[in-house]
Amino acid sequence: MNTSVHWIAWGVFAFFFALVTVLGFVATHWKKADLNHLHEWGLGGRRFGTIITWFLLGGDMYTAYTVIAVPALVFAVGAYGFFAMPYTIIAFPLFFAVMPRLWNVCRRHDYLTAADFTHGRYGSHWLALAVALTGVLATMPYIALQLVGMQVVFEAMGFGGVRQGAEMALIVAFVVLAVYTYTSGLRAPAMIAFVKDAMIYIFVIAAVVIIPAQLGGYGAIFAAAERAFAAKGGATGILLQPGQAMAFASLAFGSAFALFMYPHAVTGALAASSPNTIRRNAMLLPAYSVMLGLIALMGYMAIAAHVPAKGTAVIPALILQSFPEWFAGFCFAAIALGALVPAAIMSIGAANLVTRNIWRPYVNGNMTAKQESTVAKVTSLVVKFGALAFVVFLPLEYAINLQLLGGIWMLQVFPAIAIGLFTRWFRANGLLAGWAVGMALGTALSWIEGVKPVYPLPGLGKVYIGLIALAANIAVAALITLAANWRGSARDNDATLSADYADA
Repeated sequence: MNTSVHWIAWGVFAFFFALVTVLGFVATHWKKADLNHLHEWGLGGRRFGTIITWFLLGGDMYTAYTVIAVPALVFAVGAYGFFAMPYTIIAFPLFFAVMPRLWNVCRRHDYLTAADFTHGRYGSHWLALAVALTGVLATMPYIALQLVGMQVVFEAMGFGGVRQGAEMALIVAFVVLAVYTYTSGLRAPAMIAFVKDAMIYIFVIAAVVIIPAQLGGYGAIFAAAERAFAAKGGATGILLQPGQAMAFASLAFGSAFALFMYPHAVTGALAASSPNTIRRNAMLLPAYSVMLGLIALMGYMAIAAHVPAKGTAVIPALILQSFPEWFAGFCFAAIALGALVPAAIMSIGAANLVTRNIWRPYVNGNMTAKQESTVAKVTSLVVKFGALAFVVFLPLEYAINLQLLGGIWMLQVFPAIAIGLFTRWFRANGLLAGWAVGMALGTALSWIEGVKPVYPLPGLGKVYIGLIALAANIAVAALITLAANWRGSARDNDATLSADYADA
């Protein structure tokens, strides 16, 4: 842990943090509307165009922990850490196919969440509750990991060794975030995302040009990484080991299906101004995947640079070692903003779910528009500070393990949401039973493996547990649906029409 404070880096960091704080409060007056309505506070009035949506979704899905964790994994194991590249590439064609249909039906029926759609489509408040609880449960550790990314940055700048200063700085930063999110809603992270993404791109471009020049070029970097992995042995290397192919492919494929089921991804998509805005973004967002590949390469750079760190501290150590202190402060500010933007959107997505699908149906079914927005605002505070308490008081492994489980859990709502957008064949009780089986099986298999994301299957090798659980989920849902159809049981009411899914 760093024990000397880098005051120049802190000064640059403080400047950019102050800038985005001002933007967060100014956002209240951007695309001005009555923020006492939940669709304005929580979805920006569904008025974000192509450029705003691109920055919002990019800031939403490519987070601070991604910038920290992906190269750290590459640093530790090599090629296997690049699974994030194909999974983000696979995700966007799925996004193109699914999200415009979800936007259309949600706009026509004033649905604000995926659970709203599930309730309307299947007429089951229990299935909607399952979707809502899964989203909130999976989002909490995800927010916590954004805080971990910020904490690592604070420690790198020297506050980790000053009477737990990293925790104090983290608390201050998140209090500020909580206040302007409460005030401005989704408009705040949407506006800040412009600054965050521009800074991340500058940081990454500088890193992939300057650091290799310092280390003798990419040839020298790959040669150093290859020597390091050869000495380390085991399942490491700059190429995948033969037994890693199935784990790599299934993890990438399953993660792609889970990615856009998360509440923050749904919130970002539903805030778009039209289905064509979503389609254009599905074509443009892979630009972030190129950046992600460059970020992952920084893991190899850290090996070649012999950074005196490991785990999540690798990239901050590489930054301090490679750049002058003022630019290191700029890079750290970019990473911290990469935590603030998604954390704000995640808390808003979770708050929308709690308000519309838990509080309204089970606590107060007669809320006014102002009461509804107030519940959402308070919930966003509770979610943020719950995640903050998670980081400050519990071991880091808890947040990491729960986030790994979060992807497995989110995959279990795929049949109810994504498949439900194209067919009503499945029965609500079948989907609910399938969800329960998938959640239980996925959690159990991961626990057996020591909270790891893959499980060995005979003849296949290690397979992503989320896909195993999803297969069981769909099988159970199909069996129950077939049995109900054979008995001739009446279906619950579907509030949607086929025309609701098409563009106007």
